[in-house]
Amino acid sequence: MNIFSEFEDKINAYYKIISKQNNFPNDLDLSKCVIELPRDEAHGDLASNIALVLAKPLLKNPKEIAELFVTEIEKDESVISAKIAGPGFINIYLDQSRWGKEIADILSKGIEYGKNKLGVKQNINIEFVSANPTGPLHAAHARGAILGDVLANLMKFSGYNVTREYYINDAGSQIDTLSKSAFLRYCQSLGETSPTIPEGLYPGDYLIEVGDYLASKFKNKLKHFSEDKVIKEIGPIVVDIMMDSIKKDLARLGVKMDVYSSEQELVTSGKVSSAIKKLQEDGLIYHGIPEQPKGHVDSDWEPREQLLFRSKDFGDDVDRPLQKSDNSWTYFASDVAYHYDKLQRTNGKLIDVLGADHSGYVKRMTAAVQAMSGKDEMLEVKQCGLVTLLDRGQPVKMSKRAGTFVTLSDVIDAVGSDVIRFMMLTRRNDQPLEFDYAKVTEKSRENPVFYIQYAHARARSVLRQNKKPLGKANLSLLTNIYEIRLIKHLASWPKYIEAAVKQYEPHRIAFYLMDLAGTFHALWNAGRDNPELKFIHEIDDELTLSRMHLVEATATVTKIGLNLLSINALEEM
Repeated sequence: MNIFSEFEDKINAYYKIISKQNNFPNDLDLSKCVIELPRDEAHGDLASNIALVLAKPLLKNPKEIAELFVTEIEKDESVISAKIAGPGFINIYLDQSRWGKEIADILSKGIEYGKNKLGVKQNINIEFVSANPTGPLHAAHARGAILGDVLANLMKFSGYNVTREYYINDAGSQIDTLSKSAFLRYCQSLGETSPTIPEGLYPGDYLIEVGDYLASKFKNKLKHFSEDKVIKEIGPIVVDIMMDSIKKDLARLGVKMDVYSSEQELVTSGKVSSAIKKLQEDGLIYHGIPEQPKGHVDSDWEPREQLLFRSKDFGDDVDRPLQKSDNSWTYFASDVAYHYDKLQRTNGKLIDVLGADHSGYVKRMTAAVQAMSGKDEMLEVKQCGLVTLLDRGQPVKMSKRAGTFVTLSDVIDAVGSDVIRFMMLTRRNDQPLEFDYAKVTEKSRENPVFYIQYAHARARSVLRQNKKPLGKANLSLLTNIYEIRLIKHLASWPKYIEAAVKQYEPHRIAFYLMDLAGTFHALWNAGRDNPELKFIHEIDDELTLSRMHLVEATATVTKIGLNLLSINALEEM
């Protein structure tokens, strides 16, 4: 059992003793009690907030409660002392030989270390990327792709039944524009138009190949069609070609979806109508005049009656239109139907990973999902901040192929998928991120990907240098300050996993791995300065064996973390 779980159980047991002795209620909720590492090493090995948790329900001073727990805690043979700090925190000082048990726990569980049962028998759908199929993925799409993919890995590691989903926006005006742009390239392929791309069409060179394909498939046939017929004929073909390109880019990034859903199929199958009917039956739709959108001048907007969803009842700013003046559905109506469909298929919680330009989307969709599910917090939305691509501090030039942006494929070619995956997690998802080609390819501590992979390779190198088998070891010998710091960090791994899953924050894993690598390198450097601290002790085989277990545990946890990020754990560098 992990030391944190062990002491959480002990705190619960101590409360049963204390409640009986002091006639306290024995059924209080202790779930908010946490055992964690103090921020300052001088404040002990473990810290508990139990006295603060109990103060309100017991109507007592937390320090008074803390004193009762200290008495029980100090009876534990692994505890040297327990002290009260601040308003009532309990700092626990352990016999340092106790930490060696954590290494045994890690090695016994191996690659499963840190797994938990937070999501057992629970379904979750994570929709991410969902870029319009009008061109190749750009660099900013990588951030959402990686956030969603790593989050899915973490949720699966925690027992959830996870579905990765991509929503294809293959209906609407953008597909008409795509078809017209592809038709122009088709005509160019036949040698019948100028290379100039009119305003309003997609200018990227990626459509040249599409035009060539259409020319080979249709010959001159399309030239005799009306514009509407051309769009109807080639639209699905061009979307398929674009999606094939997108899937290839995602595969290069290490991302594989479980489900691809189509907006067009959603509309034609009648699922939009079904979702609207559901809202209507629940009394959540009415005919009315929507509020004027903020930022619009009078000439841009005219009041007229529309079919509206009562989204204000569920925390939105305004009620949202569901139908246009021509009786066609709004984009919002399609989004409502899509989430209703996901709720039915998933029978569990939904997560949407969105770009920085979708801030206005959040309230309306959380309102719609709450209305359709009848439950709070069934939709979690994670937005990604802007990504700025630099090379030695200068903006990266736009891709010739894309015409207006840097493609994801270009970035992968430049730095590799491992680098991209890690660097996109070096900031909270909602914060802007600068990605400098020069810095992320340096072989130094300034490049966290290299630093972590090097830590794993260095650990494997140490293990290869040890010629003796890893038999049973006396792990209580691991007591110097550098070893204890490393063990504490390794022992914290399950808590980091739980926090990342509960808060939907994969960046916590990247931060953890950077700290773990730094702690391991510090121990290695200490051994270089002091021969007594070397992993392989020249005359003490028993100590060497215990340190080999520590190195093996470090390599194991590092590999687990990199696996969850879908990054290679290199054996040598």
